[in-house]
Order: sequence, then C-alpha cells, then structure tokens
Amino acid sequence: MKLKLYEKLFHELERAIKDGVLRAGERLPSIRQTCRTRQLSVTTVTRAYLQLESQGLVDSRPQSGYFVRARQAEPASEPLLPSTPPGTSTDVDVSQLVLSTLKSIRSRRAVPLGSPYPDPSLFPWLRVHQQIGGIAKRLRDERSVLDDLPPGNPELIRQIARRHLESGLAADPGEVIVTAGATEAINLCLQAVARPGEIIAVESPTYYAMLHAIERMGMRAVEIATDPHEGIDLGALARAIERQSVAACMVMPNFQNPLGFMMSDEKKRELVALCTRHGLPLIENGVYNELYYGEAPPSTLKSFDTQGLVLHCNSFSKSLTAGVRIGWALPGRYRQEVERLKFLNTLSTPTLPQLGVAEYLKNDGFEHHLRRVRQTLAQQADIMRSMVRRFFPEHTRLSRPQGGYVLWVELAPQVDTMALYREALERGLTIGPGRMFSTSNAYGHFMRLNFSYAWSPEIEAGVIELGRMAAAMSGRNAP
Repeated sequence: MKLKLYEKLFHELERAIKDGVLRAGERLPSIRQTCRTRQLSVTTVTRAYLQLESQGLVDSRPQSGYFVRARQAEPASEPLLPSTPPGTSTDVDVSQLVLSTLKSIRSRRAVPLGSPYPDPSLFPWLRVHQQIGGIAKRLRDERSVLDDLPPGNPELIRQIARRHLESGLAADPGEVIVTAGATEAINLCLQAVARPGEIIAVESPTYYAMLHAIERMGMRAVEIATDPHEGIDLGALARAIERQSVAACMVMPNFQNPLGFMMSDEKKRELVALCTRHGLPLIENGVYNELYYGEAPPSTLKSFDTQGLVLHCNSFSKSLTAGVRIGWALPGRYRQEVERLKFLNTLSTPTLPQLGVAEYLKNDGFEHHLRRVRQTLAQQADIMRSMVRRFFPEHTRLSRPQGGYVLWVELAPQVDTMALYREALERGLTIGPGRMFSTSNAYGHFMRLNFSYAWSPEIEAGVIELGRMAAAMSGRNAP
C-alpha cells in the first residue's frame, strides 16, 4: 500500500529521531522551511508534525516550533539516593573541599561541566552594566554617591515586590531587605534564627552554599532524606524535630540544586504547616525560581506562610547577571533582626548596582529575556540527558530536572567521583563531585553536571570522555 505524503514524511522524521540524527531538545526545521525544501504543502507538513507530537516524539512550543522530546527513561534511570542519610547532627566541614574544587573549575581552559554558574552568554550582563554606567554618569557631578542603607534602594525594592506579585506572591515591599546576593541573604537569615552549636535541618543532598552558611555560623547540620521527585521527607523531618533540638530548617523547594525537583503545592503547604506547628523558622532558597521549564512560575513556601516563619531568600544572580551580586530577603517576623544584622555585617549594598538592576527591570524586557533562557535551558537539559544515557555505562541513573541548569548523575557504587574529578581535570574536564553536597560521603559515587553552556563539539567530546572514564572505573563498557 502506497504511503501518503504526510505518512512518508512522518516515518522519515521518526527514523531520524530514533537513530539520533535529530537529538533530544533540537528544533525541527520550521513548517515553512520543510514545505520549501521538500516541495510539500503546509497541510501535509503540519499533519506529519502533529502525528510526531501525538506519538510523543516531539513537543510544539508556541512561537518557537517543534522540538524533539527526550525519550522516556525507565523508572530505574532515576538516581537511587541513600535510603537513610545520617540521622544525627554533625559538624559541617565542606568549605575547603568546595573552595579547592571551585578554584579548579574556574579554569578557562577546562570544559565547564562542573561549573556552579550558568553560562554568562545567556544573560544581558552588558546591558545591565550599561545601565549602571549611564546612572554613574548622571551622578558624576555629585560630591559623593552614598550607598543605600538597609533595607535598600526604594525603586529596586518596588521592582522586586512587583516581580513577586507577577509570580503569584503578594510580597509586602516593607518586608524586603536588599542583600549582596542570595548567599548573604541566607547567612543573615540563618544568623537571625539560630545560634552557634544549634542544629539546622537540611535536605540530603543539599546545595553546598547552605552547608557553608551552617559551617560559618558554627552550627550543626542534620541531613533529612530527600526524594528526587518530591523533595524533603516530611516524616523524617518530623522525627528529627521531635528527637533533636532543631533550631531551623533550610530547603530549596523549587529546582533544588543538585536534584532539580519542584515540590508540589500540597507538599509545600504541608512543610510550612509542620514548621508552624513546631514554631520552627523555615529558610527558603528561591534562587532558581525564575528558571522553570513549565508554563507557569512555581509557588513559594512564602505564599503558604501565615505566621511569618518563612524567610525567603533570592537573587538576580541566576536569572539576570551574577556580576552585580544583588539579592534580597523576605524575612517575615525576623525582618527587624535581619535588617540589623545586615547593617552590622556589611552596612549596605552598593547603590549603583541596585539602581542599574532596577532600571533594567523597569525598561528592558526582563520577562522576554527569561522566556528565551527557560526555553534554552529546557532544550539543553534534554540534550544532556540524552547524551549521558547514550555514552555513559548503561546502569547510570539520572535526575529529571524541572528547572535550573544542573543534572544529578549516579554512577556505579565502585566509582569514586572525587577520583573521577581529579582525573577529569587532568584532561581539561570538570565535574561537581557528590561529596560537595553532604556532610558525609553518602554521595561518593554521584556527580553534578552543568548543562547551561551552549552545546559544542568540546562539550560533546567532554561528555563522551567522562562516560569512558566512568566505565573504566566501574569495570563496565560504555555504549
């Protein structure tokens, strides 16, 4: 039976996808381009593309076209986290490891798969700095430009509150305190709610900047089991609160680094309710909130808080530019103490960066920029997952990030990712070894990969080489 034209095109594209000619995250030629190159009608091409979409092979994105969908992984492809992290509080001592690792990763000669930072080319840092330069020129005749004392520049605070409102959180401008990035916000909030020697509950694995804050304050951490899909285990957290004198809880509910999950609204509500019952301060790191892949922004823990116990921390470092180090806190009932600590610790945040960011938010299309970044990161997440599945040992397990720009990878238990990190660095490659994300060695065979950088022959070769190295260490052959 002779195939119809649209069926023939469908089967050709289906084969190209299954053979890897068209990879996950890549854009199909536009309907108009395909019509022109194949001498087919718009109806024929559209019908073929719709059939690809109905078969789950591609996704259509408004105003953007059709993109190859990542193949559905087997359930076993998700990382198997240690079932029971250390249940007792421990001293935190990860700063030296993280510092030495980050110094190595910063090398411009190394392929940045281990970088904690997004690709700078994704962001309009030049435009932001132009805004700052223009403001500096307008103010050059003044005898001095005084830094804004806490809480920060009023116009920037207004823009931050407006941004939260557009994302579904009616933030009170009077609660906002501008900080030098999210790291300072986290440190100030932690210092406001706990004292040296006290215990802080954290996710396991958790973002090392949060462990740094605990270490810096001389506090102790208790790691709570965290599901790669749903987030922190509320039952385990409740037991820790009941058995130990937990002073605060610190989590990243949206696109957690390194797991990439987004907690459901129901679980966020339950987490806030649990902490409210115990009068427990809850520090929320929302630095990746703007980098979602879905249609709507994620909710925040702050939006479910009725008692002022949630201290929300955020910044523009991951969504606009890391160069100006502008963050903020919404500290709830602890606002006055956080403002006091900000004044004592760093006095203020420089004026010009605040004014430059505020000007950009007002006039330069922040949402348009973010839509492009989200689309790019979603595509590159699919590409990275596809490449790791293709070139790493077959039993490698991967996270399924719902936002952000990092992938969590579980290798065979016999693979030491610190040894892999050192060997990879000798070959001009970087990774984020799992040891950085815990106070124990529970994640010694895990690693984090950054997929924000534009796919290139160098990055592809780096992923292939890492797969070979992991296979050699595990005693298995790479595909």
